[in-house]
Amino acid sequence: MTSVVGVIAAGGSGERLGADRPKAFVVCGGRPLLEWSVDVLSEVCDEVVVAVPAGHEEDIAAPDVRVVAGGASRSDSVRRALAAAPDAAVAVVHDAARPLVTRELVERCLAALGGDVDGVVAAAPVSDTIHAVDAELTVRASPPRSELWAAQTPQVFRADVLRRALDADAQTLAAATDDAALVVAAGGRVRIVCAPRENIKVTTRADLLVAESALC
Repeated sequence: MTSVVGVIAAGGSGERLGADRPKAFVVCGGRPLLEWSVDVLSEVCDEVVVAVPAGHEEDIAAPDVRVVAGGASRSDSVRRALAAAPDAAVAVVHDAARPLVTRELVERCLAALGGDVDGVVAAAPVSDTIHAVDAELTVRASPPRSELWAAQTPQVFRADVLRRALDADAQTLAAATDDAALVVAAGGRVRIVCAPRENIKVTTRADLLVAESALC
C-alpha cells in the first residue's frame, strides 16, 4: 500500500495580516487557520507533518500530527517536514494559509498522479490579462491567458522526486515560489488539476474575512 504523507507549510509570519502571532495560528472561523487544513489532510493521508516557526512546536493541539520546526524559507520547511516521513511514497504539500481546501480536491490531485507524471498542482485558469514587464515597468510581453494558470495547493508529488528537487542550496530554495517549480526545474513532469478560485490563500485581513465568511 502506498504511504501518503500530508505536508503542511505553516511558517508564515502573519505580518501582512497585522497579526501578533504566526499566520497559521490566527483565528479563522472560530479556530486556528491551520486546523482547517489539518482536518482535511488527515482524512486523506496516512500521516500529517506540519512545519511551524521554531519555538511554536508545542502550539498544535492535534495529537496525531507530527510537528517540526520550519526552516529559513518555505521550501526549506517542506524539506524538513518531508524528512520526518522518510518512508512515504507520495507527498501532499499544502499551505496552512489555504483553509478552504476540500477533501474532493485533494483526492482529485492524488488520482491524477501516475504514469509519467511526477507531480500534480491544483490551479485555477487566469482570467485577467498578465503583462511581463522590465525593470522600468515597461510591458515586454503579454502571454495568452489560455496558457496561464494560477498555482494553488495542494500539490502532490512522487515523494522521491520531490526529495531530489528539494536537495538544493539555501539560495535556490529561498527563490522558489512553489515546489512544483523546483520539480520542473529538476526535470520532473507536472500536470495541472483545475481547482476553484475560491481555494484562496489568506494573506491580508480582507482574505481572512472572505475565508471566515465561507467557513461559517
